Amino acid sequence: MLKVFNTLSGKKEEFKPIEPGKVKMYVCGITVYDYCHIGHARAMISFDVITRFLRHIGYDLTYVRNITDVDDKIIKRADENGETPAQLTARMIDAMHEDEVALGNKLPDIEPRATEFMQQIIDMIQVLVDKGFAYQGETGDVYYRASKFAEYGKLNNRKLEEMLAGARIEVEASKEHPADFVLWKPAKAGEVAWESSWGKGRPGWHIECSAMSTHCLGAHFDIHGGGPDLKFPHHENEIAQSEAATGEQYVNYWMHCGAVRVNNEKMSKSLGNFFTIREVLEKFNPEVVRYLMVSSQYRSSIDYSDASLKDAKTALERLYTALRGQEVASEFTPSEFTQRFKEAMCDDFNTPVALSIMFELVRDLNKARAEGSAEAPLLAAELKTLAEVLGLLYQDPEYFMQNSTIAEGLSAEEIEGYIAERAAARKAKDFARSDEIRDLLLEQGITLLDSREGTTWTRN
Repeated sequence: MLKVFNTLSGKKEEFKPIEPGKVKMYVCGITVYDYCHIGHARAMISFDVITRFLRHIGYDLTYVRNITDVDDKIIKRADENGETPAQLTARMIDAMHEDEVALGNKLPDIEPRATEFMQQIIDMIQVLVDKGFAYQGETGDVYYRASKFAEYGKLNNRKLEEMLAGARIEVEASKEHPADFVLWKPAKAGEVAWESSWGKGRPGWHIECSAMSTHCLGAHFDIHGGGPDLKFPHHENEIAQSEAATGEQYVNYWMHCGAVRVNNEKMSKSLGNFFTIREVLEKFNPEVVRYLMVSSQYRSSIDYSDASLKDAKTALERLYTALRGQEVASEFTPSEFTQRFKEAMCDDFNTPVALSIMFELVRDLNKARAEGSAEAPLLAAELKTLAEVLGLLYQDPEYFMQNSTIAEGLSAEEIEGYIAERAAARKAKDFARSDEIRDLLLEQGITLLDSREGTTWTRN
């Protein structure tokens, strides 16, 4: 039985899809005005793992994740760069996909862009206006009447007045109520804009997701996901406008991943602890970053630091060491490790417990290898299969062990040259030179591992 923590109810619930055997999931994507940061990586990887496991246990899943490609930040950044918003977003979308593939993610099935769904957005706003849930203010902006939606606040389990206290709510004279939020805003001269019955303009952020999700998945679907900062006001507003427009329950299960903290502090450009995915991948193998993200349950916060990445690297090396030089069977009969792994993942995608089971499997694999048992290739295959659910162990073990850290020192060719020279020195019984080469490489962060098959190496 799969159990999922539902933000809407505040507890774990048995997962029951609307249509047996099929799952429809929408996740809020990126506003593409800059390179993705490690907070984005958390959400990307979290929902990639969820997608992988749902498919692993037999669900026919449709995964939709939107792209916000029209926004005030996009317009401002494009103007600063001396390019059009379309040029900026095209570059950033390509960069986002590159980052995601590098991290081992599979791309969503459908990736709608706001600019391609403008008619659906305008149509939904018109429905809200016709039903009395929206109005045009004196400034020309079209607002949603938050107070008219009786269940406003149900996702955050708070009343409207409680949510307004201390929240950053944009107060404008043309609003009927401080909680009312914009659905359509008039364009300034020279800005990208679309024609509508309320004048030339562009949509507010919240309405974009409602229009795209319901168009791609229907008025009522199974899962809606996103980062922890989206619960209010974004997802609360999505519920209000979607259910008012369609008259149906919008989503059954709301899922939110945890935040990323940097050295126990909130990630912020002002604190100088803000890192893009690209900056991190200049120092660490992408799979090390992925391991760090899945080593905590998706709803937990993660503390990002060089120390935590080094711990992730060490743990991942233990897994790869078990596969290094090991034959992997093409077929195997799942053992109790697979059953326990599935039980852990069925408990709200508990990846830390799932990983602990994989390390138990590694212990048995190492023992089987040492004994020369025929079980070793079968256990290796089972390990690889379970790891694939988490998006791990997809690299060649030898390659990973030599590239788990992105080093600026010796190249692989230079290291292999030293190893060949050392082998020649040992053959000539020049053990002083052999030791000298080993020590030289160790100073460069390279550890040599001698075995009957020869010498391999890894970066420290």
